[in-house]
Amino acid sequence: MNYSLNIRAFARLLWACVLTMLAGTALADTSTRLVIDKGWTFRMVPGHAQSAAHPEAAPSRAASVPGTVHTDLLAHKVIPDPYVGAPEAKLQWIGLADWEYRTTFDAPAGSLRHARSELVFEALDTFAEVWLNGHKILDADNAFRTWRVPVEGKLRAQDNILRIVFRSPIAKMLPQVLAMPHKIAGNYPSPYGDEPKDAMTGNFVRKPGYHYGWDWGPRYVTAGITKPITLQSWDAVRIDNLHLRQDRVDAARADVTAIAAFDAARAGTYDLRLWQTTPDGKRSLAAQKRVDLRAGGNRIELPVKVTHPQRWFPNGYGAQPLYRYELEAGDGKATLATLSGRTGLRSVALRTDQDKKGKGFYFVVNGIPVFAKGANTIPFDMFQPRIDKTRLRKIMESARDANMNMLRSWGGGYYENDDFFELADELGILVWQDFMFGGGMQPAYDDNFRASVVLEARDQVRRLRNHPSVVLWCGNNEEEIAWKYWGHGKTLKAADPVFADKVWKGYVQLFGVDLRQVVKEEAGGIGYWSSSPGEDLQEVANTQASGDMHYWEVWGNPAHPVTKYLEITPRFMSEFGVQAWPVQRTIDAFATRAEQQIDGPVIEAHQKFLAGKGNERLMKYVNDEFGTPTAFSDFAYLSQVMQAEGIELAALHHRRSRPYTMGTLYWQLNDVWPGASWSSIDWFGRPKALQYHARRFFAPVAVAALRDPKGTTAVSLLNDRTRRVRGELRTRVMTLGGKVLRDERKQVNLAPLSAAKIADYRDAELLGKAAATDTVAVFELQAEGEPASRGVVYFAPAKQIAWKDNGSHSDLRATLRQDGAAFLLEITASRLARGVWIDFGTLDAELSDNAITVLPGERVTLRVTSAATEGALRAALQIRSLADSVPAATTPQNRSPSAP
Repeated sequence: MNYSLNIRAFARLLWACVLTMLAGTALADTSTRLVIDKGWTFRMVPGHAQSAAHPEAAPSRAASVPGTVHTDLLAHKVIPDPYVGAPEAKLQWIGLADWEYRTTFDAPAGSLRHARSELVFEALDTFAEVWLNGHKILDADNAFRTWRVPVEGKLRAQDNILRIVFRSPIAKMLPQVLAMPHKIAGNYPSPYGDEPKDAMTGNFVRKPGYHYGWDWGPRYVTAGITKPITLQSWDAVRIDNLHLRQDRVDAARADVTAIAAFDAARAGTYDLRLWQTTPDGKRSLAAQKRVDLRAGGNRIELPVKVTHPQRWFPNGYGAQPLYRYELEAGDGKATLATLSGRTGLRSVALRTDQDKKGKGFYFVVNGIPVFAKGANTIPFDMFQPRIDKTRLRKIMESARDANMNMLRSWGGGYYENDDFFELADELGILVWQDFMFGGGMQPAYDDNFRASVVLEARDQVRRLRNHPSVVLWCGNNEEEIAWKYWGHGKTLKAADPVFADKVWKGYVQLFGVDLRQVVKEEAGGIGYWSSSPGEDLQEVANTQASGDMHYWEVWGNPAHPVTKYLEITPRFMSEFGVQAWPVQRTIDAFATRAEQQIDGPVIEAHQKFLAGKGNERLMKYVNDEFGTPTAFSDFAYLSQVMQAEGIELAALHHRRSRPYTMGTLYWQLNDVWPGASWSSIDWFGRPKALQYHARRFFAPVAVAALRDPKGTTAVSLLNDRTRRVRGELRTRVMTLGGKVLRDERKQVNLAPLSAAKIADYRDAELLGKAAATDTVAVFELQAEGEPASRGVVYFAPAKQIAWKDNGSHSDLRATLRQDGAAFLLEITASRLARGVWIDFGTLDAELSDNAITVLPGERVTLRVTSAATEGALRAALQIRSLADSVPAATTPQNRSPSAP
């Protein structure tokens, strides 16, 4: 007999038994979780007032959950695509109707024996009556809250019937609003008659405000189950929340307190173990504790020390290492509950230091004063459940690649889902998070309204507080300045001073006290700001001296030229913007070429500024610089050039004003649907010229050469690096044809985290005797280890410049060739080409750069990534510049652009 083999076999058997016991312990059947996303149907509530006019909505049809009424109707072709053509007016009945959603489900095996069972509704939009097996279990009235409903005793093993009725928010709130002797301010009145223009209901409802229409998106007052519904059952304990509070973080150590919230079905003693997984994948026990929990809610703290932590930094300042923590609760025999969380270790503070001119406004991360560079985000779709992580990643990676380090998540939409914040953590993008108040005034004088908002705020702050990207909670968008300066407060005070006082006191209570207290209690040290723009409820708001600022006198009233930006130097510019149309392929997706007329109904339907007449304002800005284009395609292209150059002027001015100015966030990064807007990336994820310019004007090391209307060009060198940077500044003056009139080189030394003016030039110093309409000044900074930065100064409006040689052509040429899995596109020009735009028509292709200026004789090489063949790309390639779109000086300036 071979004893050695038998011993080895016995050892293997014994080890298998141990593993089986351990697995049984780890997977003890103490809880179940069922996602209820199958078998849903929807229909208009039978007998509703809208039924007679819309019988097509009466049949019960399959529904998608999560989803919305509009997207379910679209899936069954009951309605046309809400984004194509101009169907908006004919779809307003949807927001006036009541809708029923229904499904059946079986309870998971064993769940009926568990001590506790809850239905969890992560988001119901908005007025929702919920019935389970004929029992009404919930009246929901806030789309931003998570609702947990005990259902013990109401469940059955099979065929549970879950029914949700969504009431029209307009119909529900309108009688209350109409009964008010004096109304509080809304935002954008409906042009479609679904509610009176002087009785707007949106601000009385805790649902996404943009559903009621904005100046960049349509009015689709939707409803639906917008996030998952789950059935959660457990016997002993559930970990409700794990807060990873960072008490101290520096290079030497991080002190973290893991704060766990428990819901215990019964009192008992539990063993807690907290596991830490470092960014490089090493897992270890970080803390453990034996605790006695009482039945119901419990709060337990576990201290964690991390020596020499890998710290998280914003984009451009360092890496973004992330730690994962997993908490286990057991009874000594089995693991009963687990919950994990991820975070990045960093210190962060909002500084508002007093100085001689007012108060600063800037963020300090890991001891570094960060100049915030970025944009505002609006919702990524009219119908939130359609947004997936792939789509979000594309846009946010584009923001990262454009050297952005901050996004302001604007308050008129919804709190973004977890994917948004996870991506921000991974990409190093700081998030300024508004609470969901987008403008006008709220009924905060109502105690029940405020109480609902406080519960909403706790839900959202708790959900997001572990994200290192979140650095500020802000009470609202523009509500303080609307009350103080836009006339509504004055009008209401004159009409009913008692009610006006009540309204303002309610505002101060909600935004000055209640939300501030929630952030203080729940956010783990993150700052709070009551309103943007403002100075945290000081008497004066939206000034250049203190706090943050929104500046809309360029584009808005009185529509100053973009050079006005050079006169405005705020502490932190959190909103400014100029509109543009998207690329031609995007316009073609919602309007035929015949429909592409500046004053055509489809184009006006996709231009929401000034109720569809925004193209008049846009034409003013295009005409001021470029003259009046003769084709709509030229109008769209020139609007992008104008937008990109205007925002670049402002952003570089803000950056050169460091440290007085410490942030520039343009309006806006993304779109909610395809149309004209202030975005730099359209709804399809296609960049406008501005997105390419942003990569250059937000570069960590850059030159700013800005000419003011009086004819002075100021040259500044910008360095956001934490180290000193050396390089060379080259200054050239040349004709458009390439004749060099001046060429100088200078060695430069840029201090860390600095902006320094190095020269002021009057036009005469640069031009000499050269013609202003045929000469440019080119400033180029080549710094060690950094991409080259270039600023080109023009001495006359583009419409006065002869972009074509002798009126013929610009000799702009492009050559495409294969380079491994990608392609290289070489561009040359014998004459300076401004606003060079490369396009591949209907083919998907990503370019390493676009919207560029090509100097005479220069060779520019761009990388093109596409699944298309070289032949297909070459056939589809289109390249244009101002030479192709700026009308000659003799072109009449009053022609209306039409489709090509």
